[in-house]
This record gives sequence, structure tokens and C-alpha cells, in this order.
Amino acid sequence: MIEAAPPKGEKKRLAALEELQLLHTDSEENYDDITKLASYICNVPVSLITLIGEDQQWFKSKVGTELNSAPRAISHCAHAILDPKELMEIKDTREDLRFKNNPYTLDDPKILFYAGMPLKSFNGNALGTLCVLDTKPNSLTEGQKSALVALAKQVENLFELRRHNLKLEKVTKVLVEKNSQLKDFAGIVSHDMKMPLANMILTADVLKAKYADKFDEDGIKYLDYLKQSSFKLSSYITGILQHYESDGLTETVIEEFDIHDLLEEIIDLLNIDYNCEINLPEENLMLNCNRSALEQIILNLVTNSLKYNRKEEIVIDIDCRKDNEFYHFTIKDNGIGIPKDKQEDIFELFTVIAETDRSGNRGNGIGLSTVKKLVNSLGGKISLESEVNKGTSFHFSINHTICDEN
Repeated sequence: MIEAAPPKGEKKRLAALEELQLLHTDSEENYDDITKLASYICNVPVSLITLIGEDQQWFKSKVGTELNSAPRAISHCAHAILDPKELMEIKDTREDLRFKNNPYTLDDPKILFYAGMPLKSFNGNALGTLCVLDTKPNSLTEGQKSALVALAKQVENLFELRRHNLKLEKVTKVLVEKNSQLKDFAGIVSHDMKMPLANMILTADVLKAKYADKFDEDGIKYLDYLKQSSFKLSSYITGILQHYESDGLTETVIEEFDIHDLLEEIIDLLNIDYNCEINLPEENLMLNCNRSALEQIILNLVTNSLKYNRKEEIVIDIDCRKDNEFYHFTIKDNGIGIPKDKQEDIFELFTVIAETDRSGNRGNGIGLSTVKKLVNSLGGKISLESEVNKGTSFHFSINHTICDEN
């Protein structure tokens, strides 16, 4: 018996094998289907997908044996991987010096025939083999050899798919951790900034009230600037908090309620003090979904319809209907509209379309991003139709089958 020498680049080969994290893993249907096909096509009782570790040979998939591993020192596959591009066939192991005195050749059940095609990693290292074995001397036809090579290629494709998936999982994990850190940071900073800002607004009012006679016209103007800037920053911080805290809204329990009741509460909350007509859906549907999340979505959209409207009379039409899978909502206004070239970006975080709103304030580009995030988390989609100076219609859906399951 001749023990196989380590192939060139053994360290890189073992590193590539370690990267796949396949050793000691359970059987998988995709691999098992290939060994079954190899056994059937080659008309042999045993077929294996082997992985050659530093000292041991592991069987990722097997047909015709109960073994899970074997010592590398007596492995046929350890010889096969020395030439990664060629199929190794031993028609009778008793006549080959490498295997003549091998325990597998001498002991029952004997392995007297072996054919193995090396399985290569993305960088060409042979990690193991797809091999077929027989207890009697044998040989493969050219068709069987071609089939074994083709099946080995499919195993390599599974290896590569696994490698990419593992990398994707690693990247996803890092992104989740980074996003969590960013969320925590935004929350802490935002909460810590709100109180100083409130103090700045209050201080500006006190200075203006108590010491107005001490300031000239420019001084009063600067105090107003300070107050306006503080309000703007406070609004911006509130938006950031709502955006990150929207994740928690989707965890709220499912409730049953009617749409008119929800919309009337939202209208009361807005405390509208100018000429505005809000038309509710004709049918007062009973909904069974996440009320808190839906309230936040509608509140953001109606608030935008109010803010970005310069008409003497604001008109907002709200519609709601239900099909077998979704609740469908439409919020239509007669506001300033959104230019065609901006509509694709309007739901991106910090995207601002209008220079100022009805009150002369500039938006922060957070509200619609939060809306989209909430809609997506509820299994729905959101879109819009808009024409400049005529108005905008937002259409969004909520998957009520998800709610029903909960």
C-alpha cells in the first residue's frame, strides 16, 4: 500500500474546505440525489461524496454504506485529488500498487473497484471526490465516465452556492448589527437633544418677552431665527425617532376596528385650523390588523397632504376596500404634486422635493421613508400618481391574511 502525499497547496486546499463549513454536517437532499444518480448510472452498489480533511476523509453523502468517515491514510480519494482535472479509475485494486495491501482491498466487504472525480473549489483546489465503488472488479463506459464528471460538476455548483450563501449570511449579520447600533445611536442622541432644544425655544421666548426693550430690530429677528431653527431641528429629531421606532409598531397586537373611527381620531389629532375638506370612505369597513402601524401610515400621508398644499381649500379623499388578501387604501389630495423625475426617489430616506411647506418650513425627508418601511413590514406595497399643481394620490396595501394568521 502507498499512502498518498499531500497535494500542492495543501494549506490553501484545507482553508477552502474550512470555508465551506461542510464537515460534520447532516445529509442534504441535493447532495443525496447526486450520489443516488451516480450509483444508478454507473451500476455500482456504493457511491460517495467525500471531503478530504487533514487526517480524515468525511462522507457528505453516501449510498450503500453506513460509514460516515475513514482515515485519510488509506483513502482512495486522497490519491484521486492529486490530479484535480482527471477522473481516476482503478478497475481492480488488487493489481494497483497503491491499493494492493490496502485494508479496504483485503478486508470484507472488499473494495475492488474505484472511480472518483475530484471536486474542486472556486480556486481550483480539490476538496474531495464524487466516487463510485464496487465489491468486484469493474470498469466504466465512456458514457458513464461523462455522466460522473457532469454530476461532479453539479456538486461543485452546490459548493459554490454554499460559499456565496455563507458570505451573504456573514454580510447580512454585519449589516444587522450595524443597523442596530445606528438605531440605538440615533435613539440615544435624539432623546438627549430634545430637552436642550426645548430649553433653547423656551429661552428665546423668555428673552423676547422680558428683554424686548433691550434688543433692536435685528436682535429680535435673530431670536426668531434661533427659535425657528430649534423647532426645525426638533422636528427633524422627531422624524428620526419615528423612523427607527417604527420597527416596534409592527410588533403591536392585531386589533379589530372600523376605518371611520380610526380616521376621525386622526383628524382630531391633527387639529386642522384652516379650510379643509376630508372625505372618508363611503363604506365603513371593519378591519383586523395592526392599528398602530396603520394609524402612523395614514397620519404621515394626510399630514403631507395638508402641509404641501397651497390651495385656499384643501381637499383630501380617503378610500378603503378589501379583497381576498389585502386591504387597499388611497389618499388623494389637490396639493402641489410631485414632479415625474422625483417620484421614484420620494420614498428614500432624507429625500426632500418641495423647498418649503404651507407654513414656509422645509421638510426633513423622513416621513415617507417611514411610511414605506411600515407598509413593507405589513406585507404590502405603496405607489403614487401625481401631477404638478393638481395633486397626488398615494396607494398602499396591507396583507390582512398575515394579520388573520396572527
